[in-house]
Amino acid sequence: MKNVTRRGYLTRGMTGAMIGLLALSSGCRRPSTDADSSMVQIKGSDTIVNANQKLSEEFMKVNPEIFVAVTGGGSGVGIASLINQSCNLAAASREMTAKEITMAQQRGVEPKEIVVAFDGIAVIVHPNNPVRRLTIGELHRIFTGKTTNWKEFGWKDLPIVTLSREVSSGTYAYFKEVVIHLGKTGDQTEFCPKTLMLSSSQAIVEETVSNEASIGYLGMGYVSDRTQSVEVAKDEATGYYLPTLAAVMSKQYPLARPLYFYSNGEPRGSTKLFVDYALSPSGQRQFVETGFVPLEQTNATKTQ
Repeated sequence: MKNVTRRGYLTRGMTGAMIGLLALSSGCRRPSTDADSSMVQIKGSDTIVNANQKLSEEFMKVNPEIFVAVTGGGSGVGIASLINQSCNLAAASREMTAKEITMAQQRGVEPKEIVVAFDGIAVIVHPNNPVRRLTIGELHRIFTGKTTNWKEFGWKDLPIVTLSREVSSGTYAYFKEVVIHLGKTGDQTEFCPKTLMLSSSQAIVEETVSNEASIGYLGMGYVSDRTQSVEVAKDEATGYYLPTLAAVMSKQYPLARPLYFYSNGEPRGSTKLFVDYALSPSGQRQFVETGFVPLEQTNATKTQ
Protein backbone atom coordinates (compact mmCIF):
# COMPACT_ATOMS: atom_id res chain seq x y z
CA MET A 1 0.00 0.00 0.00
CA LYS A 2 1.21 3.50 -0.68
CA ASN A 3 0.09 7.08 -0.43
CA VAL A 4 -0.71 8.48 -3.86
CA THR A 5 1.17 11.61 -4.81
CA ARG A 6 2.50 10.77 -8.22
CA ARG A 7 2.00 11.07 -11.97
CA GLY A 8 -1.12 12.07 -13.85
CA TYR A 9 -0.62 10.55 -17.32
CA LEU A 10 -4.32 9.67 -17.66
CA THR A 11 -5.67 13.14 -16.98
CA ARG A 12 -6.58 14.20 -20.53
CA GLY A 13 -10.30 14.05 -21.20
CA MET A 14 -11.11 13.15 -17.61
CA THR A 15 -11.46 16.57 -15.98
CA GLY A 16 -14.95 17.36 -17.23
CA ALA A 17 -16.13 13.84 -16.54
CA MET A 18 -14.76 13.96 -13.01
CA ILE A 19 -16.51 17.26 -12.25
CA GLY A 20 -19.80 15.75 -13.36
CA LEU A 21 -19.22 12.59 -11.37
CA LEU A 22 -18.35 14.58 -8.27
CA ALA A 23 -21.57 16.51 -8.60
CA LEU A 24 -23.57 13.30 -9.00
CA SER A 25 -21.91 11.53 -6.10
CA SER A 26 -22.03 14.47 -3.71
CA GLY A 27 -25.63 13.65 -2.92
CA CYS A 28 -24.76 10.16 -1.69
CA ARG A 29 -24.85 9.60 2.02
CA ARG A 30 -21.61 9.33 3.91
CA PRO A 31 -20.32 5.79 4.53
CA SER A 32 -20.03 4.38 7.99
CA THR A 33 -16.74 5.47 9.51
CA ASP A 34 -13.85 3.04 9.84
CA ALA A 35 -14.45 3.06 13.57
CA ASP A 36 -17.98 1.80 12.90
CA SER A 37 -17.42 -1.85 12.00
CA SER A 38 -20.96 -2.50 10.80
CA MET A 39 -20.58 -1.57 7.12
CA VAL A 40 -18.08 -1.17 4.27
CA GLN A 41 -19.11 0.61 1.07
CA ILE A 42 -17.19 -0.18 -2.13
CA LYS A 43 -17.90 1.75 -5.33
CA GLY A 44 -16.32 1.89 -8.74
CA SER A 45 -14.90 -0.33 -11.42
CA ASP A 46 -17.36 -2.47 -13.38
CA THR A 47 -14.40 -4.63 -14.39
CA ILE A 48 -14.02 -6.04 -10.88
CA VAL A 49 -17.54 -5.56 -9.55
CA ASN A 50 -18.24 -9.31 -9.82
CA ALA A 51 -15.00 -10.12 -8.02
CA ASN A 52 -15.83 -7.61 -5.29
CA GLN A 53 -19.29 -9.11 -4.88
CA LYS A 54 -17.76 -12.56 -4.52
CA LEU A 55 -15.20 -11.20 -2.06
CA SER A 56 -17.92 -9.54 0.00
CA GLU A 57 -20.02 -12.72 0.12
CA GLU A 58 -17.12 -14.83 1.34
CA PHE A 59 -15.93 -12.13 3.74
CA MET A 60 -19.37 -11.80 5.35
CA LYS A 61 -19.51 -15.56 5.93
CA VAL A 62 -16.62 -15.24 8.38
CA ASN A 63 -17.51 -11.70 9.52
CA PRO A 64 -21.32 -11.76 9.80
CA GLU A 65 -21.35 -8.62 11.94
CA ILE A 66 -20.04 -6.56 8.98
CA PHE A 67 -22.14 -5.73 5.93
CA VAL A 68 -20.26 -5.01 2.68
CA ALA A 69 -22.15 -3.07 -0.01
CA VAL A 70 -20.71 -3.26 -3.54
CA THR A 71 -21.77 -1.06 -6.48
CA GLY A 72 -20.21 -0.43 -9.89
CA GLY A 73 -20.55 2.53 -12.22
CA GLY A 74 -16.95 2.75 -13.38
CA SER A 75 -13.58 3.64 -11.89
CA GLY A 76 -14.27 7.36 -12.24
CA VAL A 77 -17.49 7.02 -10.27
CA GLY A 78 -15.73 5.16 -7.47
CA ILE A 79 -12.88 7.66 -7.29
CA ALA A 80 -15.34 10.57 -7.25
CA SER A 81 -17.18 8.87 -4.39
CA LEU A 82 -13.94 8.48 -2.44
CA ILE A 83 -13.13 12.15 -3.01
CA ASN A 84 -16.59 13.06 -1.70
CA GLN A 85 -16.14 10.62 1.21
CA SER A 86 -19.27 8.70 0.21
CA CYS A 87 -17.55 5.31 0.13
CA ASN A 88 -14.90 3.50 2.16
CA LEU A 89 -13.11 1.99 -0.82
CA ALA A 90 -12.95 3.03 -4.47
CA ALA A 91 -12.43 0.09 -6.81
CA ALA A 92 -10.47 1.10 -9.90
CA SER A 93 -8.98 -0.52 -12.98
CA ARG A 94 -6.63 2.43 -13.47
CA GLU A 95 -4.46 4.65 -11.31
CA MET A 96 -5.84 7.88 -9.91
CA THR A 97 -4.80 10.86 -11.99
CA ALA A 98 -2.80 13.80 -10.67
CA LYS A 99 -5.94 15.94 -11.04
CA GLU A 100 -8.00 13.51 -8.97
CA ILE A 101 -5.33 13.31 -6.27
CA THR A 102 -5.25 17.11 -6.01
CA MET A 103 -9.05 17.27 -5.82
CA ALA A 104 -9.03 14.62 -3.09
CA GLN A 105 -6.42 16.44 -1.02
CA GLN A 106 -8.35 19.70 -1.35
CA ARG A 107 -11.30 17.90 0.25
CA GLY A 108 -9.21 16.45 3.07
CA VAL A 109 -8.84 12.99 1.54
CA GLU A 110 -5.41 11.31 1.36
CA PRO A 111 -5.73 8.50 -1.20
CA LYS A 112 -4.00 5.25 -0.32
CA GLU A 113 -3.36 2.95 -3.29
CA ILE A 114 -3.70 -0.81 -2.79
CA VAL A 115 -3.01 -3.21 -5.67
CA VAL A 116 -5.33 -6.20 -5.21
CA ALA A 117 -4.96 -8.24 -8.43
CA PHE A 118 -4.01 -8.07 -12.10
CA ASP A 119 -6.08 -8.09 -15.27
CA GLY A 120 -5.57 -8.56 -18.98
CA ILE A 121 -7.70 -6.52 -21.36
CA ALA A 122 -9.12 -8.93 -23.92
CA VAL A 123 -9.84 -7.89 -27.50
CA ILE A 124 -12.93 -9.68 -28.79
CA VAL A 125 -14.64 -10.17 -32.16
CA HIS A 126 -17.65 -12.09 -33.46
CA PRO A 127 -17.06 -15.89 -33.70
CA ASN A 128 -17.52 -15.72 -37.50
CA ASN A 129 -14.58 -13.34 -37.80
CA PRO A 130 -11.47 -15.29 -38.96
CA VAL A 131 -9.03 -12.59 -37.78
CA ARG A 132 -7.24 -14.20 -34.85
CA ARG A 133 -4.10 -12.08 -34.40
CA LEU A 134 -3.54 -8.33 -34.15
CA THR A 135 -0.63 -6.15 -33.04
CA ILE A 136 -0.99 -3.07 -30.86
CA GLY A 137 -0.27 -1.00 -33.96
CA GLU A 138 -3.08 -2.69 -35.90
CA LEU A 139 -5.47 -2.14 -32.99
CA HIS A 140 -4.42 1.52 -32.98
CA ARG A 141 -5.28 1.86 -36.65
CA ILE A 142 -8.64 0.10 -36.18
CA PHE A 143 -9.79 2.06 -33.13
CA THR A 144 -8.64 5.44 -34.49
CA GLY A 145 -10.40 4.88 -37.82
CA LYS A 146 -7.29 4.62 -39.98
CA THR A 147 -8.25 1.04 -40.92
CA THR A 148 -11.96 0.78 -41.62
CA ASN A 149 -12.71 -2.51 -43.37
CA TRP A 150 -12.14 -6.14 -42.43
CA LYS A 151 -11.03 -6.93 -46.01
CA GLU A 152 -7.74 -5.20 -45.12
CA PHE A 153 -7.08 -8.19 -42.83
CA GLY A 154 -7.99 -10.79 -45.45
CA TRP A 155 -11.66 -11.20 -44.53
CA LYS A 156 -14.71 -10.05 -46.48
CA ASP A 157 -15.70 -6.53 -47.51
CA LEU A 158 -17.27 -5.42 -44.21
CA PRO A 159 -16.90 -2.03 -42.48
CA ILE A 160 -15.38 -2.41 -39.01
CA VAL A 161 -17.56 -1.41 -36.04
CA THR A 162 -15.46 -0.41 -33.01
CA LEU A 163 -16.84 -0.79 -29.49
CA SER A 164 -15.51 0.97 -26.39
CA ARG A 165 -16.34 1.57 -22.76
CA GLU A 166 -17.47 5.05 -21.69
CA VAL A 167 -15.01 7.72 -20.53
CA SER A 168 -15.65 7.10 -16.82
CA SER A 169 -14.28 3.57 -17.21
CA GLY A 170 -10.77 2.73 -16.08
CA THR A 171 -10.61 0.17 -18.88
CA TYR A 172 -11.30 2.98 -21.36
CA ALA A 173 -8.53 5.11 -19.83
CA TYR A 174 -5.98 2.29 -19.99
CA PHE A 175 -6.89 1.29 -23.55
CA LYS A 176 -6.72 4.91 -24.66
CA GLU A 177 -3.26 5.36 -23.17
CA VAL A 178 -1.74 2.12 -24.51
CA VAL A 179 -3.57 1.63 -27.82
CA ILE A 180 -4.94 5.00 -28.93
CA HIS A 181 -1.96 7.05 -27.70
CA LEU A 182 0.54 4.17 -28.08
CA GLY A 183 1.94 5.12 -24.67
CA LYS A 184 3.06 8.56 -25.86
CA THR A 185 2.74 11.31 -23.26
CA GLY A 186 0.92 14.35 -24.61
CA ASP A 187 -0.61 12.51 -27.56
CA GLN A 188 -3.98 13.98 -28.58
CA THR A 189 -5.24 11.13 -30.78
CA GLU A 190 -8.86 10.14 -30.14
CA PHE A 191 -11.04 7.11 -30.78
CA CYS A 192 -12.71 6.92 -34.19
CA PRO A 193 -15.79 9.21 -34.01
CA LYS A 194 -18.01 6.31 -35.09
CA THR A 195 -16.98 4.18 -32.09
CA LEU A 196 -19.95 2.93 -30.08
CA MET A 197 -19.40 3.94 -26.43
CA LEU A 198 -21.07 1.36 -24.19
CA SER A 199 -21.85 1.51 -20.49
CA SER A 200 -20.57 -1.88 -19.35
CA SER A 201 -18.37 -4.84 -20.23
CA GLN A 202 -21.48 -6.99 -20.59
CA ALA A 203 -22.84 -4.51 -23.14
CA ILE A 204 -19.62 -4.96 -25.14
CA VAL A 205 -20.19 -8.73 -25.11
CA GLU A 206 -23.81 -8.43 -26.22
CA GLU A 207 -23.03 -6.02 -29.05
CA THR A 208 -20.16 -8.22 -30.27
CA VAL A 209 -22.43 -11.27 -30.31
CA SER A 210 -25.11 -9.43 -32.30
CA ASN A 211 -22.83 -7.61 -34.78
CA GLU A 212 -20.51 -9.65 -37.01
CA ALA A 213 -18.49 -6.56 -37.94
CA SER A 214 -17.69 -5.50 -34.37
CA ILE A 215 -14.49 -5.48 -32.35
CA GLY A 216 -14.32 -4.46 -28.69
CA TYR A 217 -12.26 -4.73 -25.53
CA LEU A 218 -12.99 -5.68 -21.91
CA GLY A 219 -11.44 -7.12 -18.77
CA MET A 220 -10.50 -10.80 -19.01
CA GLY A 221 -13.02 -11.64 -16.29
CA TYR A 222 -15.80 -10.91 -18.81
CA VAL A 223 -14.48 -13.09 -21.65
CA SER A 224 -17.32 -15.27 -22.93
CA ASP A 225 -17.44 -18.38 -25.11
CA ARG A 226 -20.06 -16.48 -27.13
CA THR A 227 -17.30 -14.28 -28.57
CA GLN A 228 -13.82 -14.89 -30.00
CA SER A 229 -10.74 -13.50 -28.24
CA VAL A 230 -7.93 -12.20 -30.45
CA GLU A 231 -4.26 -12.93 -29.78
CA VAL A 232 -2.38 -9.65 -29.27
CA ALA A 233 1.29 -8.81 -29.80
CA LYS A 234 3.24 -5.71 -28.89
CA ASP A 235 4.59 -5.70 -32.46
CA GLU A 236 5.27 -8.14 -35.28
CA ALA A 237 8.67 -9.07 -33.82
CA THR A 238 7.20 -10.34 -30.55
CA GLY A 239 4.91 -13.25 -29.74
CA TYR A 240 1.11 -13.21 -29.90
CA TYR A 241 -0.74 -14.07 -26.70
CA LEU A 242 -4.27 -14.50 -25.41
CA PRO A 243 -5.08 -12.89 -22.03
CA THR A 244 -4.63 -16.07 -20.04
CA LEU A 245 -3.66 -16.22 -16.39
CA ALA A 246 -0.18 -17.49 -17.32
CA ALA A 247 0.42 -14.83 -20.01
CA VAL A 248 -0.65 -11.99 -17.70
CA MET A 249 1.38 -13.30 -14.75
CA SER A 250 4.48 -13.62 -16.95
CA LYS A 251 3.87 -10.13 -18.39
CA GLN A 252 3.96 -11.56 -21.92
CA TYR A 253 0.46 -10.32 -22.70
CA PRO A 254 0.86 -6.65 -23.75
CA LEU A 255 -2.49 -5.35 -22.44
CA ALA A 256 -2.09 -6.21 -18.75
CA ARG A 257 -2.64 -3.89 -15.79
CA PRO A 258 -3.06 -3.83 -12.00
CA LEU A 259 -6.44 -3.54 -10.30
CA TYR A 260 -6.76 -1.22 -7.30
CA PHE A 261 -8.57 -0.32 -4.14
CA TYR A 262 -8.21 3.28 -2.95
CA SER A 263 -8.93 4.26 0.65
CA ASN A 264 -8.78 7.54 2.54
CA GLY A 265 -5.50 7.07 4.39
CA GLU A 266 -4.55 3.73 5.87
CA PRO A 267 -7.58 1.43 6.02
CA ARG A 268 -8.90 1.03 9.56
CA GLY A 269 -11.52 -1.00 11.37
CA SER A 270 -13.92 -2.95 9.16
CA THR A 271 -12.36 -1.53 6.00
CA LYS A 272 -8.94 -2.86 7.02
CA LEU A 273 -10.45 -6.26 7.78
CA PHE A 274 -11.94 -6.39 4.29
CA VAL A 275 -8.74 -5.24 2.57
CA ASP A 276 -6.71 -7.78 4.55
CA TYR A 277 -9.14 -10.48 3.43
CA ALA A 278 -8.85 -9.41 -0.23
CA LEU A 279 -5.06 -9.74 0.00
CA SER A 280 -5.17 -13.07 1.85
CA PRO A 281 -4.88 -16.46 0.05
CA SER A 282 -8.64 -16.92 0.42
CA GLY A 283 -9.37 -13.47 -1.01
CA GLN A 284 -6.93 -13.94 -3.87
CA ARG A 285 -8.72 -17.18 -4.77
CA GLN A 286 -11.91 -15.18 -5.27
CA PHE A 287 -10.12 -13.06 -7.88
CA VAL A 288 -8.90 -16.20 -9.65
CA GLU A 289 -12.38 -17.73 -9.61
CA THR A 290 -13.85 -14.60 -11.20
CA GLY A 291 -11.28 -14.55 -14.01
CA PHE A 292 -8.45 -12.37 -12.73
CA VAL A 293 -4.81 -12.85 -11.85
CA PRO A 294 -3.60 -12.98 -8.23
CA LEU A 295 -0.73 -10.93 -6.87
CA GLU A 296 1.38 -14.04 -6.46
CA GLN A 297 1.21 -17.59 -7.75
CA THR A 298 -0.75 -19.74 -5.32
CA ASN A 299 -1.86 -23.35 -5.20
CA ALA A 300 -5.07 -22.19 -6.89
CA THR A 301 -3.16 -20.97 -9.96
CA LYS A 302 -0.22 -23.34 -10.40
CA THR A 303 -2.17 -25.75 -12.56
CA GLN A 304 -3.81 -23.11 -14.76
